[in-house]
Amino acid sequence: MTTEPVLRVEPPVFEHHREPLGIGQEAPRLSWRTVTELPDWLQRAYEIEIRDADADSGTEGDGASVHTTGIVESDACVLVPWPGEPLVSRGSRRVRVRVHGRDGSASDWSPWARVEAGLLEPGDWHARAAAPPVELLGEPDGPAVHLRREFTVRSPVVRARLYVTAHGLHEVEINGSVVGDDVLAPGWTSYSHRLRYRTHDVTALLRQGDNAVGATLADGWFRGRVGFEGGRTGVYGDRTALVAQLEVVHEDGTVSRVVTGEGWRCARGAVTAASLYDGERFDARLVPDGWSRPGFDDTGWVPADVVPFDHARLVAPTGAAVRRVETLAPVAVLTGPSGETVLDFGQNISGRLRIRVQGPAGHTVTLRHAEVLENGALSLRPLRHAAARDEYTLRGDGGAEEWEPTFTVHGFRYAQVDGWPGAFDPEAVRAVVCHTDMRRTGHFTCSDAELTRLHENTLWSMRGNFVDIPTDCPQRDERLGWTGDIQVFAPTASFLYDCAGPLTSWLEDLAAEQEEYGTVPHYVPWIPLVFEVGPAAAWGDAAVIVPWTLYRRFGDLGLLAARYPSMTAWVDQVAGLAGDRHLWDTGFQFGDWLDPAAPPDRPEKARTDSALVATAYHAWTAHLVAETAALLGHEEDAARYAALASAVREAFRGEYVTPAGRLSSDSQTAYALALSMDLLDKPEQRERAGRRLAELVAFDDHRIATGFVGTPLVCDALADAGQLETAYRLLLQRECPSWLYPVTMGATTIWERWDSMLPDGTVNPGEMTSFNHYALGAVADFLHRVVAGLAPAEPGYRRMRIAPRPGGGLTSASAGLDTPYGHAAVSWRLAGGTLTVTAVVPPNTVAEVDLPGSAPAEVGSGTHTFTLPL
Repeated sequence: MTTEPVLRVEPPVFEHHREPLGIGQEAPRLSWRTVTELPDWLQRAYEIEIRDADADSGTEGDGASVHTTGIVESDACVLVPWPGEPLVSRGSRRVRVRVHGRDGSASDWSPWARVEAGLLEPGDWHARAAAPPVELLGEPDGPAVHLRREFTVRSPVVRARLYVTAHGLHEVEINGSVVGDDVLAPGWTSYSHRLRYRTHDVTALLRQGDNAVGATLADGWFRGRVGFEGGRTGVYGDRTALVAQLEVVHEDGTVSRVVTGEGWRCARGAVTAASLYDGERFDARLVPDGWSRPGFDDTGWVPADVVPFDHARLVAPTGAAVRRVETLAPVAVLTGPSGETVLDFGQNISGRLRIRVQGPAGHTVTLRHAEVLENGALSLRPLRHAAARDEYTLRGDGGAEEWEPTFTVHGFRYAQVDGWPGAFDPEAVRAVVCHTDMRRTGHFTCSDAELTRLHENTLWSMRGNFVDIPTDCPQRDERLGWTGDIQVFAPTASFLYDCAGPLTSWLEDLAAEQEEYGTVPHYVPWIPLVFEVGPAAAWGDAAVIVPWTLYRRFGDLGLLAARYPSMTAWVDQVAGLAGDRHLWDTGFQFGDWLDPAAPPDRPEKARTDSALVATAYHAWTAHLVAETAALLGHEEDAARYAALASAVREAFRGEYVTPAGRLSSDSQTAYALALSMDLLDKPEQRERAGRRLAELVAFDDHRIATGFVGTPLVCDALADAGQLETAYRLLLQRECPSWLYPVTMGATTIWERWDSMLPDGTVNPGEMTSFNHYALGAVADFLHRVVAGLAPAEPGYRRMRIAPRPGGGLTSASAGLDTPYGHAAVSWRLAGGTLTVTAVVPPNTVAEVDLPGSAPAEVGSGTHTFTLPL
């Protein structure tokens, strides 16, 4: 008996949400993926059915049909416009899809997917901001404060939602149970423009009769210390506050609300100090038992104040929250030079420790954190002014006590444990990995174990630096959303994880602050530190390059449309600075930051002229804006920006390029920019520039000689110029400076400097010496696209490019990606002079196959194997 090939549709996804409770879009776009073994399958049409999901009886098909599209002749399945009436606040719908193939096939209906809107209008909010009195707060990064209120549920509950946010960090409890699993909620946004709230389903936490809701508030980014060189406190305000709205729908259809405002009471608790940089102190003897349960005696507590609050700043999230993602056990227990107990968790992470300890009341256990050891002890100097120290004082009631800090996070691989009562048990300590709970999408491996480890290090650096916003580092007194770092890393980030949602939120902040300050700040959210607000190439260009990258990788033209004003404002500003000469050669620049030739204390002193870098980026982003304008139908803009890009390229050549193709800055970065950004108009110039780049790499003994700007480009520039083996020799170099040198030194994340640790095991003397900085890991995009050979040929991988380029002595490589259309993969193996390539192409897509020595070909969906001599 033969079995017909399966054709099924996965439940649709709304926008970029994998958690569609409380979304902020009234007409969320729909995406779905078809799963089938039918070869070359392409969608001809789709049908969408939308049903009312308000009457939730537990049966998937319940609810009246409110809209059916019928058969729509279209091959679209990614970010398809919402076909029904817009959602209203709190409105929920169930949606399902079925598809029809060009081959006459048809699927069954997909499973239902449910979506529910949050509070879409400021007028939907009844909650006000409840703030602890100033005398309870103390100095910034001081004690956390509890707020509570009791209430009565008088009739059976059908549904309950908690809409909550805070100035500061919050953790909410109902009847003694913590609500949700968020960490460091509500995250960090540009609070003066946008404050995210989150929606929680708390139906199961309520009971008929007496109930209580409580929240713990800490300063976090809002009021606590943020930034380097001493940082700033109270950047956004001098008081924390809670905004919470609990809505309860009863069986009879009535709605009752419990909201922050009058009637809330507050007191200090067991968290005696909480700082993102310095850590948390917790005295378990001070826990007010039962404080978030009904019947607690709060007569000694004081009323919370009601403070002004602008509900118009509230926005629903576009991505997942920060969560506890993984726990790690120690791989070794070490003894430091002074006899201290040091735990090695085998991996540099962002997170904190969870301990289980038993001892006398009042005894304190101290936990210190660091990324590396120096002379056998924690290397604390790279932390600068971040103490990274947590303290737990035992309650001492005779039983084992478990504790994990709530309002801090550290970057560390090693932890020193001081004051452990009795014999230390390594099973009693775990490292808890915390970062934005993104969905893993991309994988890479190859025959070179150290190159595979480099890729793994890049992955872990992304995990450590996506703690709500894309940061530079997770350990020291900085942890800022530096624009230059994510600009170069965005292609790699969008392969490794589905980061469209988190980066959409961050770009909203960038645009808001760009409008306020008249330029793109160096980091977002912006806080005033040592830098003035001003434009800088490669950093401010994130306003253009990050949206463009997300469009190319996720196929979201709507994101480009939303960011178009920000993109054009940046290019227009730079055009004004460059003037009629079209050369951006004035003002401050970071340049090719952290060029390995730069002195440890002068990271901007690169070999490449910063004006050359700035002008190259100006030409490139003007070109990308022209492309964006054309996609959006802005024809006049498209022509204007195309002309601007052409004029800047011409100016670049006139100022920085000789007729033969030599550059005024005879450096790896200069040639990589000129080649990658299409700044050379004559084939002979490109050929000469490619040869000169290879000569420079060889002159440097195939060691890297680029900083933040050149590093993402140099291997591609070499490969495109026909210098593939030089690219591989550069990629696989083990001597410092190189990508693999840190791997040979035991690194588990990407370092900020090529030599953050020197060959003798000492730490680089420079002030900026992080061991978890993803920027230089941007080379992983080359591993995906060129080494393994998996790249997008059209936005969202609707058309893939399969073009592996073996070399460097590698005998195999593979990459897999969960694309918007389904799983894609390329793997190759070289044996006995024969190259075997296997490609997996998702349904409803095609791939162009470009293999060495073979004519390009096109294939449809399915699994394809190619064999050829090499």
